[in-house]
Amino acid sequence: MSTEPRLAEVIDPEPAQEAARGTDQAVKETLEDYTLRFAPRSYRRWTPMVVATTALGGIAYMADFSIGAGIGLAHGTGNALLAIGVAAVVIFVTGFPLAYYGARYNIDLDLITRGSGFGYFGSVLTSVIFASFTFIFFALEGSIMAQGLKLGLGLPLWLGYLVSTLMVIPLVIYGMTALSKLQVWTTPIWLVLMVGPLVYLVATDPGTVDRFLAYAGTDGEGGVNTASVMLGAGVCLSLIAQIGEQIDYLRFMPPKTEANKRSWWTAVVMAGPGWVVLGALKQAIGVFLAVYIIAEVGPTAAPEPIQQFKHAFDAMMPSWIVLPLAVVLVVISQIKINVTNAYSGSLAWTNSFTRVTRRYPGRMVFVLVNLGFALALMEADMFSFLNSILGFYSNCAIAWVVTVATDIGINKYVLKLSPHAPEFRRGMLYAVNPVGVVAFVAASGLSIAMYFHALGDTLQPYSPVAAAVIAFVLTPLMAVATKGEYYLRRTDDGIAEPLFDEDGNPSAVAYECHVCRQRFERPDVAACRTHDAVVCSLCLSTDKAGDHVLPEAPAAQ
Repeated sequence: MSTEPRLAEVIDPEPAQEAARGTDQAVKETLEDYTLRFAPRSYRRWTPMVVATTALGGIAYMADFSIGAGIGLAHGTGNALLAIGVAAVVIFVTGFPLAYYGARYNIDLDLITRGSGFGYFGSVLTSVIFASFTFIFFALEGSIMAQGLKLGLGLPLWLGYLVSTLMVIPLVIYGMTALSKLQVWTTPIWLVLMVGPLVYLVATDPGTVDRFLAYAGTDGEGGVNTASVMLGAGVCLSLIAQIGEQIDYLRFMPPKTEANKRSWWTAVVMAGPGWVVLGALKQAIGVFLAVYIIAEVGPTAAPEPIQQFKHAFDAMMPSWIVLPLAVVLVVISQIKINVTNAYSGSLAWTNSFTRVTRRYPGRMVFVLVNLGFALALMEADMFSFLNSILGFYSNCAIAWVVTVATDIGINKYVLKLSPHAPEFRRGMLYAVNPVGVVAFVAASGLSIAMYFHALGDTLQPYSPVAAAVIAFVLTPLMAVATKGEYYLRRTDDGIAEPLFDEDGNPSAVAYECHVCRQRFERPDVAACRTHDAVVCSLCLSTDKAGDHVLPEAPAAQ
């Protein structure tokens, strides 16, 4: 806590004490990781490559192998590879502007969403969607680990689900510091175990490649079919929200300067939208391994990564080491991604809860909430209807990410109707911005209706396309229709110090919040409405009386 003189004395202590009580938990937590707020320069002590390695460590998840296998078994190799490619292009293009904003301005995807078309409360919708993404994929990875524990140790699935859930709690408590160490040290082991069997199979039995390329799928047709490609792409596009987890790490990037700009950009592209390159490769490998083991164990077990790698290891190693290695690979992968799922999900739930209730209960509460949802899905055997869940979910995720990416790329840089610099503080934004909210609701609503055959069987496979196109078209149209009037409630936050330094990075000048008495950097504070002092963004969020929130002012002054 700062020992420097306070900027101003509190005139009326009651509202300040009320807001301070809302931030007590944040101050007491061992490592807050700057939940709900800007990540200050003083905390961002990692190099670009360490941040990128940590972010990419979460891409070790095994779900890609199951997703690729499921698409390949249903539609054949040709359709599966095209579907994977289409989805990868969409994810890369939409992920780039989001990753750049997260790394450049050091804020997570929810804070980006607030100022990119949704408003202060409007982005609660998307926070819930992102939180859903994290527990759906936690459940998927937990199911895969439970399959491995059953095969390797004989644990019943229900107990495997519980073990895979409980084991991540100690790891996720300590946030970025522990996660960076975990991801850096486990990534080389994971890469060797994943790539080794594939290289061996291709080198020793080239015929596996021919069988893989010729596989026609369960329908037996084998030819490229547009509907099949779109159905497969819809499942892959459920991963579009993964960019949110990447940004949860990228927000800790150091300031971009002339000296580090090459490594800075390399890290942002590689760990931001570039995650999908590795993801697409894993999906293709999943198709390959599924085709490889069909003849040995049948199509029922082919989508299970533990079976895929067990049989791949069996071709190159003594039988006594095969099962232990396969189980180790699955466990390492599950831990690497599910600490990220638990961490990012807790941030998303905390964000939503704090804005709606104006009370901060602590991130650990929502770690447990997220894990509870995930465990319930696992016990309900979500793995057996995986593609249906992902196909439905992808419509919401696509509508959200495309809306925000379009607002940044078109509304900010082309139309210049959306403020160039992101804004996330309460009082500076309108509660709801119709630009993003209308585009998102229309895109997700219509695409979900298509997914459930409401517009006919012919259009059903194209629901992901509809979600993307509607969001891309409506976002700039709504900005033009509203003339950009609902982005900023006011442009002046009452502090003379510029938000950005000479390099365009968020200013590192620190101020003391007169409510919680902690010091925060310039982008995270605003002037107080009733006192000659400043208030941090979290204290503004938990101010139930609105005593500290600046009044509305014209957006153009």
